Amino acid sequence: MKVFTNGCFDVLHRGHLELLKYCKALGHVTVGINSDASVRKLKGSARPINLVDDRKYLLESLIFVDEVIIFEEETPLNLIKEINPDIIVKGGDYNSEDVVGAELAEVRIFETVEGYSTTSTLQNFSDR
Repeated sequence: MKVFTNGCFDVLHRGHLELLKYCKALGHVTVGINSDASVRKLKGSARPINLVDDRKYLLESLIFVDEVIIFEEETPLNLIKEINPDIIVKGGDYNSEDVVGAELAEVRIFETVEGYSTTSTLQNFSDR
């Protein structure tokens, strides 16, 4: 099975790893990551914390990831059309019907790991 997930993966944390581990249990994992410009559009001018080449390198180093592709657009729709996955996996903060590409592949929602998000990690860091 070809499995696709995507995100900024700006500050890698346990929630990301659990999501990717789940994806790997389903098949061959392709991760789409937002370019630096698209992260800025989505998250604001203070982001990304880590540049795209570093984020890509970290993800490629994980045993749960088979391939990482950078995309420039705000959504990965064109990338999803190109790779034609069997399954799209998104975190628990999404509803299946709202997932980009839902009409092109089966969607599975991975329950968010409580207490782990990039936003909360950055907030905890700035509070210190």
